[in-house]
Amino acid sequence: MSAPDGSDEGGEIGRPESSDHGYSRVMTTISPSAERTALDAVPTQLFIGGEWREASGGGTLPVEDPSTGETLAEVPDATVEDGKAALAAADEAFNDFRHMPPRDRGEILRRAYELMIERVDELALVMTLEMGKPLPEARGEVLYAASYFRWYAEEAVRINGRFQVAENGASRVLTMEQPVGPCLFITPWNFPLAMGTRKVGPAIAAGCTSVVKPAKQTPLSMLSMARILEEAGLPGGVVNVITARSSGELMEPLIRDARARKLSFTGSTAVGKKLVEQASDQLLRMSMELGGNAPFVVFEDADLDLAVEGALLAKMRNGGEACTSANRFVVHESVAGEFSRRLAERMGALRVARGTEPGSQVGPLIDQAAIDKVKELVDDAVGKGAAVLTGGEPLGERGYFFSPTVLGDVPEGADLVREEIFGPVAPITTFSGEDQAIAMANDTEYGLVAYLFTENVSRAFRVMEALETGMIGFNQGMVSNAGAPFGGVKQSGYGREGGPEGLREYLETKYVALNLSGRPAAL
Repeated sequence: MSAPDGSDEGGEIGRPESSDHGYSRVMTTISPSAERTALDAVPTQLFIGGEWREASGGGTLPVEDPSTGETLAEVPDATVEDGKAALAAADEAFNDFRHMPPRDRGEILRRAYELMIERVDELALVMTLEMGKPLPEARGEVLYAASYFRWYAEEAVRINGRFQVAENGASRVLTMEQPVGPCLFITPWNFPLAMGTRKVGPAIAAGCTSVVKPAKQTPLSMLSMARILEEAGLPGGVVNVITARSSGELMEPLIRDARARKLSFTGSTAVGKKLVEQASDQLLRMSMELGGNAPFVVFEDADLDLAVEGALLAKMRNGGEACTSANRFVVHESVAGEFSRRLAERMGALRVARGTEPGSQVGPLIDQAAIDKVKELVDDAVGKGAAVLTGGEPLGERGYFFSPTVLGDVPEGADLVREEIFGPVAPITTFSGEDQAIAMANDTEYGLVAYLFTENVSRAFRVMEALETGMIGFNQGMVSNAGAPFGGVKQSGYGREGGPEGLREYLETKYVALNLSGRPAAL
């Protein structure tokens, strides 16, 4: 593993440039002038009603580089008045936008997709600077984010109702799908562009308008998205972006405002519960993509090479800062030793460095609070008997870096078995039988995603049906796909994003009873 200052503390595992697991190498150094050019191209104002403007109170907040702790830019600290102005703009724009032809809405999304593809490198650099992930991963996120605009550009013209003969034969049943109305979006810092397009794309396709509040740590990617939509021809007020230091103070008045008709949030379960309570006043439509505690189950007949590759992707994508990250490795006792050895060897060889450095494979965590939480969870597990197979400590003198860590023999009582780690730590526990594996996997309040590795198809289907999660990765370490429904069960939330299911989240069904008989309707 290499330290954030670039000094070599061990060997690296060579990976081809074309690798698909997110660790392909950046072969050139990004100069400070290139970083500054990319940042200067990002608008740093509120985007309300199609206009760029400062916060009404004049306040700003810094955007920090988590690799260095230095300030990259200043963005407006919006007031409640700014938020209300954004919602008013969305409400006014909805009256016209809901009637825009579906093909025209789709063409706007298609143009936005093409602009994102053209600017993939610039967008990736901005994302790496404000969030920290290595450039190859940032570039992958930009492509993934753009895919939502492409997918929903195609779905915009496929909003259907139905027409059928009623069972009495005398009347007809007509249904139509109509946009739900102005939406409120609160997006997280860990995937600062994709979590925006995953909400905004289907909303535009459905004919909805929106107010987007990005995380205070990573607002630049969402402001870049707003600029692209503006250039793609989106009418003013359809998408509004407001940045602020306190999401709660800014968004609660909007959530309780009668003009808002839907709320979509990606973040922690604790915050999600507060938002659900606030949204109950207006009975808002809600999509809640909340916390996770993903089990990664490896059976004795699994292809261990495939399982280790899947584990690297499921654990180390985004440095472990993902709700879909493998949080618990549940491995059959007969292969646990070999699986642990291989995973520790691979994770211990990953290069930890600033995301813009050549060969960076693991970037920083988002802030000092994240470092403190991960260290506390590791220390708790070790204190209760877990063995450190690699890593276990923060790295470097500046920035928020933590060494990729594998823990073996993790006891059931360790806190990280229950809590979302959100860092590069892989705790390994063992099981002896199928029923025990299922029970261990389901022993959590969360139910977002699970990963399953086995060569036995019959067993795979038994386990997949028994797992209490909204998504499953079968013999692969990634589930994200613009054409698939993303979401969880239990305290991981409800609603789906992506695929045709994601479009339906922005549509209301209206039913019309048609009397064709010329006589009063009868039961």
